[in-house]
Amino acid sequence: MQMVVRLIVAVIFGANFGALTALWFGGMISGEPSIGQAININNWESDWSIGSESANPYVRARVARNGLLGLRKEEAVYFLKTVDESGEPLREVCTYRVSGGTLPAGWWSITLYDSDSRLPMNEDAHLSFDQTQAAQLTDGGLTAWAFQISATAPEAGAAWVSSKAGGLFDLTLRLYQPDQALLDDPAATLKPPRIERLSCDEGAS
Repeated sequence: MQMVVRLIVAVIFGANFGALTALWFGGMISGEPSIGQAININNWESDWSIGSESANPYVRARVARNGLLGLRKEEAVYFLKTVDESGEPLREVCTYRVSGGTLPAGWWSITLYDSDSRLPMNEDAHLSFDQTQAAQLTDGGLTAWAFQISATAPEAGAAWVSSKAGGLFDLTLRLYQPDQALLDDPAATLKPPRIERLSCDEGAS
């Protein structure tokens, strides 16, 4: 009888441990592990195994959960940032200035996602900024561009990404057709955008 009980306990423990491990590695419970090939450039983070044959099942689970397309690295690479230049979390109640210059890719975009990795539930239709918009601001130069992130629209004509209903949000930088130099040595090649906090409305609901 004791043998049967021990067997049942072992089976239950094994099943639960396996399920929890899968959820943890998939990033569905807290304490998401550092797996794959981690890249961090001024708090813009990426996993260099995404889109490569070396990506293990756990990395692929995270890609599926976060809604990334998971293209081959030669087609696209992804960087995510959750904090501003002072290391504080990005928040809906604050206003930010995002600035940058030429990026090592054929085309790029920056998109805002809420803490559930979804586009914020608002109707502002300003949830991303891309190379085309940057070129319009700089007459095609792309050497220096900037836009504002805030929950309310700035003055007419200003480049803007809405954080309304974003709560604690993050930004995803997508670099399509990345330069070979970026693939070979991302830390030395990428000069990522800066995110400067301008003000915060701590009394906002």
